[in-house]
Amino acid sequence: MSPTYVYLAMFVYIIIGFIVAYASRKGMKKGIIEYFLAGRSTNGILAALSYSATTYSAFMMIGLAGFTYSGGVGALGFELVYLSGLALVAFFGPRFWLVGKRFGYVSPYEMLADRYDNKWIARLSAIVACIFLIPYLAVQLMGVGYLMNGLSDGAIPFMVGVGIATVLAIAWALIAGLRSVTWTDSFQSLIMIVVSLLILFFIVYKELGGFINFFSTLESKYPDLLSVPGPGFFNFKVFLGLTLPWFFFSISNPQVSQRLFIPRSLKAMKIMIKGFLAFGLIYTLVSVLWGFSARILIPNLAQADMATPTLLGSEYVPGVLGLIAMIGITAAAISTIDSIMLTLSSLVVRDVYHKIKDRPGESQLKLGKLFILVIALIGFLFASQQYDLIATLSVTSSVGLMVVVPTIFGAFFWRRATATGSILSILTGSLVALYLQFSGWKPLGHWPGVWTLLVTTFVFMLVSLITKPPAKKADEFMGYLDKELDKRNIL
Repeated sequence: MSPTYVYLAMFVYIIIGFIVAYASRKGMKKGIIEYFLAGRSTNGILAALSYSATTYSAFMMIGLAGFTYSGGVGALGFELVYLSGLALVAFFGPRFWLVGKRFGYVSPYEMLADRYDNKWIARLSAIVACIFLIPYLAVQLMGVGYLMNGLSDGAIPFMVGVGIATVLAIAWALIAGLRSVTWTDSFQSLIMIVVSLLILFFIVYKELGGFINFFSTLESKYPDLLSVPGPGFFNFKVFLGLTLPWFFFSISNPQVSQRLFIPRSLKAMKIMIKGFLAFGLIYTLVSVLWGFSARILIPNLAQADMATPTLLGSEYVPGVLGLIAMIGITAAAISTIDSIMLTLSSLVVRDVYHKIKDRPGESQLKLGKLFILVIALIGFLFASQQYDLIATLSVTSSVGLMVVVPTIFGAFFWRRATATGSILSILTGSLVALYLQFSGWKPLGHWPGVWTLLVTTFVFMLVSLITKPPAKKADEFMGYLDKELDKRNIL
């Protein structure tokens, strides 16, 4: 496809995006809560669309489709495990929302620090999040770079796409904070789901003879892709190692768990969860079927992550649909990027450097916006390295973020949990995750995610049992929750 058309489509998207972002400023108030949490006043539908766009980004149509292209039906199981993990949101969501509203938390780590009565928990968790989320942010930038490069048949350099995504994410995060992000997310998620379905049905019925013939062709030409464990990539230990971090994604990743603070009510949160479930199931099936379609129509690609970009730029997809799909995937990636930027910025302002927290709100905001620029620059430099397999890199990031999972469970359900147990488990788990990831060592054949969670949980429980818990804070935090949950008849 001519790069002129790609640039023109991107220009139209940018103009509409800025209109939506600036429109979101109407009625915006001042303050940290407004900027980072949209004033805790987001309605259920907007929250569901924003949650979907933030979660399902370049990883899905680029990474998951690529995973399917190379690994077969195991990719579907891999992503369905994430959807099943949404049960954690249904369980933890109301609890996050209640204590967030009651105690004024901005970040999930601020909540943990208060519950355990130790600021170092927030500081350490925030540093760990910065270390492991930067690669995930870079994954989204890489997705846009691959997409524009593939759609233009290589005429648009990879780094041009990365640069455009970086600039747009910065701009939309700065314009109105989370408010502009949720508005643009909602617009983007609708484009994502409508266009992806349209192109899927077009390809299947026009190029592959309908779904019956599609699966018959797949079964006859690539039966190994429909079998378990598949053509060689998946086995039980690989599947467990990849999916375990994904299952806990909704509470371990702060850019996602922070969204549990933004609904205007518990009713709005229920709508958010149901909307995301429906969106997620549809988008998962579409991404997997895209990967299979690309394998049939464009076999023997050297790089699996190029399956979607190559398919969109091929003769099988009309130029207009390809361009609209590019915009949808780009928009989804950017929504994740600016969400991560906002979250990491809020972690630095509220958790890492506590003296900033004591400053007036406007001063905090200025420093927060400055950190957004710093985070964007680091992500841009990381993306320039062009690491292979977007899906694998995404899971790698989630492995390190799992170190806070035992601390989160303990905060809500174990009065005996201690700050020392939390700090040592986070520190030990992070070191284990980093060492296993960089060394490539898999003890007993199990992947880093398995060992990271086991070690973190063991250290957390053992140290908590031999150290003194913050009884007063635990009673205040958990006592309030017990009363509210009982009053609202929530399990």
